[in-house]
Amino acid sequence: MDMTGLLLAAGIIGAIGIIIGVLLGIASETFKVEVDEREALVRAELPGNNCGGCGFPGCDGLASAIAAGSAPANGCPVGGAEVADKIAAIMGVESGAMEKKVAFVKCKGTCDKTRVQYNYYGINDCCKAAVAPGAGEKACSYGCMGYGSCVRACEFDALHVVDGIAVVDKEKCVACGKCVTVCPKNLIELVPYKAKHLVQCASHDKGKDVKAKCDNGCIGCTLCIKQCDVDAIHMDNNVAVIDYDKCTNCGKCAEKCPVKVIV
Repeated sequence: MDMTGLLLAAGIIGAIGIIIGVLLGIASETFKVEVDEREALVRAELPGNNCGGCGFPGCDGLASAIAAGSAPANGCPVGGAEVADKIAAIMGVESGAMEKKVAFVKCKGTCDKTRVQYNYYGINDCCKAAVAPGAGEKACSYGCMGYGSCVRACEFDALHVVDGIAVVDKEKCVACGKCVTVCPKNLIELVPYKAKHLVQCASHDKGKDVKAKCDNGCIGCTLCIKQCDVDAIHMDNNVAVIDYDKCTNCGKCAEKCPVKVIV
């Protein structure tokens, strides 16, 4: 092989390599994306559950939002106050008082207290059973079906089905909100951890119809409202609802409730 040809080929390849390198260098400077180093520091402090409880697409999304100033330092419900304080230090802001919340299931229709309209034989999944005639075997169309979709959605072992209804372990719950999202009956809500009195019913039926289906349902008698001195409880479409910002946890409503649905 001609040595001149080899040298020419090597020279051409080398020149092409230099040109490509220069072009890549120019492109990297032209199209580079500025990264806030605080975002990486914030992401390192987040727990990494990627549960979405913060309202952003995982921990990366929240870290980006906090660094950009569009989310608060205490935006992670899983990390709690400890993580919020660390992130606040990174961002140079106050973490702010963050009220701990937990999930609460608005149903007290245990197996021995609620009527059964038929025997359900199918997949143990609330979302699938909800589209079946009657939306599950329990007579109350508003109540917990007890097939455990929320239990399977919880990554923290904070939910279990006990006697036909989902029950939350307050000490394990981190208020990520996955159970809230997955419940087809919208029975689960996030409430203040400190709340001592909660209405464990979501039925909008009138009293007579409620009693025909469940012994533990709110009958809309309004006795709880009459007992409250701080205007913290009202009727909403036949069911009592507590305003936790006003409630003082005095317990008068629970004492007067004839069906003991305020727990």
